Amino acid sequence: MNWILYLLVLVNVALLVTGQTLWKIGIPQGTPLHSVGQILLAMLSPWVIAGLALYVIATVIWIYLLSKLPLSLLYPMQSLAYVAAVFVGMLVFHEHVSIWRWIGVAIILVGVGFVVK
Repeated sequence: MNWILYLLVLVNVALLVTGQTLWKIGIPQGTPLHSVGQILLAMLSPWVIAGLALYVIATVIWIYLLSKLPLSLLYPMQSLAYVAAVFVGMLVFHEHVSIWRWIGVAIILVGVGFVVK
C-alpha cells in the first residue's frame, strides 16, 4: 500500500478520535440529556459542532480511501482509533486504564499488524 494511503488512514483515525474527544468535552459528565430538547441543546455546544465538523472531514477521507483500498483492509486498520482513544482517555481525561484494557490494546495492535501484512 502506498505510504500516502497509510498516512491518510492515520489522519482519518486522528480526526475520529479528536472528534469524539471534543464531544466528550462538549457534553460534560452529569449533563442531563433526558429529553430531545436537552439533546438538541447539547448539540449546539461549540465543542460538539467542532467534533461534527471533524467527522465530516474524516468521512470525506474515508470515502476516498474506500475508492483506493479494500474494505477488509481499511476497516480493521480503523480499529487504531480504539487504541488512540485509550491514550486520550488516560492523558486528557485522567481515566484509569486497567491492565485488562492494556491487554486489549495489545491484541488490537497485533491484529492490525496481521491485517496489514
